[in-house]
Amino acid sequence: MVKKVAVVVVAVFIGILSSINADTDPADASALNILYTSLNSPQQLTNWKASGGDPCGESWKGITCSGTRVTEINISGLGLSGNMGYQLDKLTSVTTFDISNNNLGNQIPYQLPPNVQRLNLAGNGFTAGLPYSISLMTSLKYLNVSHNQIQGPVAISFGSLTALSTLDFSFNSMTGDLPQSLQSLTGMKNMYLQNNKFTGNIDVLGNLPLENLNIENNQFSGRIPEQLKSIHLQLSGNLFKDVSAPPPPPGTPPPRRPPNQNEKSGATSSSLHSGGSESNGGGGSKSGIGAGAIAGIVISVLIVGAIIALFIVKRRSRKPSADIEKHDNLPFAPPASQQSQGMNSVQSSSTTGTMETPVVIDLKPPPVDDDLKSFDDDDIFVPPVPPPKKVKKGPINAKLYSVVDLQRATDSFSVDNLIGEGTLGRVYRAQLDDGQVLAVKKIKSPFLSNSKDFIDIVSEISMLRHPNVTELIGYCSEHEQHLLVYELHQNGSLHEFLHLLDDQSKALTWNNRVKIALGAARALEYLHEVCSPSVIHKNFKSANILVDMEFNAHLSDCGLASLVHESLDQASGYNAPEVSMSGQYTIKSDVYSFGVVMLELLSGRTPFDSSRPRTEQSLARWATPQLHDIDALAKMVDPALDGLYPVKSLSRFADVIALCVQPEPEFRPPMSEVVESLVRLVEQANMS
Repeated sequence: MVKKVAVVVVAVFIGILSSINADTDPADASALNILYTSLNSPQQLTNWKASGGDPCGESWKGITCSGTRVTEINISGLGLSGNMGYQLDKLTSVTTFDISNNNLGNQIPYQLPPNVQRLNLAGNGFTAGLPYSISLMTSLKYLNVSHNQIQGPVAISFGSLTALSTLDFSFNSMTGDLPQSLQSLTGMKNMYLQNNKFTGNIDVLGNLPLENLNIENNQFSGRIPEQLKSIHLQLSGNLFKDVSAPPPPPGTPPPRRPPNQNEKSGATSSSLHSGGSESNGGGGSKSGIGAGAIAGIVISVLIVGAIIALFIVKRRSRKPSADIEKHDNLPFAPPASQQSQGMNSVQSSSTTGTMETPVVIDLKPPPVDDDLKSFDDDDIFVPPVPPPKKVKKGPINAKLYSVVDLQRATDSFSVDNLIGEGTLGRVYRAQLDDGQVLAVKKIKSPFLSNSKDFIDIVSEISMLRHPNVTELIGYCSEHEQHLLVYELHQNGSLHEFLHLLDDQSKALTWNNRVKIALGAARALEYLHEVCSPSVIHKNFKSANILVDMEFNAHLSDCGLASLVHESLDQASGYNAPEVSMSGQYTIKSDVYSFGVVMLELLSGRTPFDSSRPRTEQSLARWATPQLHDIDALAKMVDPALDGLYPVKSLSRFADVIALCVQPEPEFRPPMSEVVESLVRLVEQANMS
């Protein structure tokens, strides 16, 4: 009996241990939860969950673990859609990440597993460039982004990727010269660059230990390095002039034209004439001159005749439409098919733009060397203009409400339920019949021209899914009323916390300020670098940053940029210099506005305050010169903090601000770098 009890106890103990070992690291599980949600919660990913769960213990499809850590993710070819989320960088033990051959036609996220060895993103329809974070994957051995639609030059650096042995960029639309950092790939064996639009030479590849190189169907030129001629090399469809001979040294005269048959026999045109004279005596000389004159006359007549014929054909090709109609109405006209066949040798009916190019005679000229092509050739050729692509609007992932429903929920939009008034309209508190409390934004009529535009906007907003972006719950478009229904965060906006609360006990702590800044940065990073095409906010300000009870930031008014007029809030203090001058908003102008919000968090001041001295009215102009002066910075800090902040954390916070509010937009960092800087700030300050 005692032995049986002991066996049972041991079995239970082993079961407990196995269940403990099966528990997945919380950071890994959370990252996979977000990945699952970002992929639109597909049924193909069996056992996956949107929250919680145990990927290692519950055998989530495509997940391999070692202990409590996820080490491999292979979900290739499952027909997945959506995007890859924003927390893959938390998967620090993942060595294989394969999400190839799905339908993720947006931008590759900046956040990828940092220690991955095999990264396969092929066949997903990605269009934007490669994220710079790939440059930091020092363990990477295999990188495949082939069969996408990636455009532009290669913007990553290969200096730290010495372990990379296989690189596949094939079948994209990459442009520009090969980056010089490719020469750092000392472990490279297989490189596939075919079917892109690369230009320049391939000298940078000359000293790599390559075994297979495919560069077909690009625009490479120059010569082939000798070292590459002994490997398996595929290079057709490029502009290489000579794959064997090195270029001549500088100053070498151009090669002479090879002699024709007459020159090979030692006879020039003049010696031919003189030879004829010698063979026929004096009379022969006379007849030779006469023959040459006759030949010249014949050639001249032919040339003049050809010019006249060309002129006549051009005249006919420019006949007025009335004459063409008369010709078409002639009796016994041949069928259209015969007409087109007969006209092929006289006139081309192909149209480029609105101009028809007549072809006088159906003879193909010999190929022309691109280097010898005249400027006139470039002037004559007009490339065809492709038809504009129709943008397909996706389904609306939001509930349709009636005006009656929302009137009842807001007590006919009474003042008592008014939460606030923004640039685009008023926001009301709404309590539905099921007890749910939401926020209803009533768009001002001048911002919308018709209901179709509104539905298009709703379609785009409803696709936005991020913890730091205010979620659209529903919408209403009736009787010329346009309303958006959002989740409600009853703790108020950042603007209210910083500028409207009189109760000192409710002042934001330094940790909460940093937390709000990081959340807002993640929201902009999602809009700019995860959404495809990128979403410009245009109206980023503290009033549009809502705060929940845990002081998490939720960015509102996302996707409403098309309603923001160029003249909107020009004196608000949030606009970047280029916006104030030209009215043009970009991703970089959002970054500037984010920097201004960080200045609000640091100083407690509003972006523009006309009650202050003139030199201090604009917060950005006043504060920017002082951000690197530790003494001035200390005086700038919000008095509501009462000195309770880490000095080093404050200094690093100011460094991020200085980068964001630079006058030149090209020098402002992408939001992914801002997020990374704020994350480091949190970690170094041991904040939660």
